[in-house]
Amino acid sequence: MSPSPNAVTRRMTVRLRLTLLYGGLFFAAGFLLLTVAYVLVTNILEGLPIEVRTNDPFGISQQEQQAIRQSFIDNAQHRLITQSAFALIGVGLIALALGWFVADRALAPLQQVTVTARKLSESTLHERIALEGPEDEIKELADTFDAMLERLNEAFDAQRRFVGNASHELRTPLAINRTLLEVALTDPEASDDLRTVGRTLLANNARHERLIEGLLLLARSERELTTRTAVDLSDVATMVLKTAVREDRPDVEIITELTSGPTVGDPVLLEHLVSNLIDNAVRYNADDGMVVVRTGVLDGWATCQVENTGPVVPAYEVQNLFEPFRRLNTDRIESSKGAGLGLSIVRSVATAHGGTVVATPRESGGLIVTVRLPKA
Repeated sequence: MSPSPNAVTRRMTVRLRLTLLYGGLFFAAGFLLLTVAYVLVTNILEGLPIEVRTNDPFGISQQEQQAIRQSFIDNAQHRLITQSAFALIGVGLIALALGWFVADRALAPLQQVTVTARKLSESTLHERIALEGPEDEIKELADTFDAMLERLNEAFDAQRRFVGNASHELRTPLAINRTLLEVALTDPEASDDLRTVGRTLLANNARHERLIEGLLLLARSERELTTRTAVDLSDVATMVLKTAVREDRPDVEIITELTSGPTVGDPVLLEHLVSNLIDNAVRYNADDGMVVVRTGVLDGWATCQVENTGPVVPAYEVQNLFEPFRRLNTDRIESSKGAGLGLSIVRSVATAHGGTVVATPRESGGLIVTVRLPKA
């Protein structure tokens, strides 16, 4: 990946500052040396006896001799200042050029740290700077950075192990509970009270399963992408709409405006992104409401946009909806409306793909959520 313009500008600015510092110190020292030389030469010239010889038989007066002597001193001082100034400027320009290259050489180890840091990702945390050279401050900085990478690598390994273990440990008991409840509900001798309790527990178990799946998906989407293939957002939206089950909101009408939106990424995560957008738009909708699903290319980005009708959303509440477990008006009671992870997952998946997500409230109620991903 090439350095960003901002990073290059910052690096060049430091190099330029060091060059100007070197040049400024040189010019200051040169000016001080020129001043001292001027004073010394003036004192020497004023102390020298200067004889003025002439062919005039009558000679010249002492006043005229003094004027000639002063003219000689002034001329010597002028030539000293002029020639020294030119010499100082010439050597100063050479010093600036040398300072430019010296600053570049001094900053080379820092550039190596920057290049290594820019290349790092979750899958390359094993790389190290391994800077060689004298035990100075820059070497100490590089070693500290390597130690930090070691700790980060261990932390990511621990996170991966935790997600894998949690995936198994949390899903298994819930799957067993679901199976036992379904078997109990099929018993013809079960009483009505038992069936009512069983259906309630089964619904609660299903909600916990959705919550765990959402948390695991959120954790996965916040990690580096391991799969990158060509994906068309229109194909993803078509597949999601075909497989979506909307038994809870059959009154909501879905309108599609799908055109090609090619991008590169993880097809499974992108499918979850579109699925969560549509699911949220359907769940949080008005009676006999409407959902519009659009895909295509907008301003050079592969775009998926989902618009729905629904309750009026204040502008200051929009960003809060992207936080985990947050719903409009901080509603945490209605479990039938999900766990509040939908838009959090959407934002994490979009960020993992190098994209952005923006939600805009509609004046008549509802939201327009626009996801932009890098175009393939």
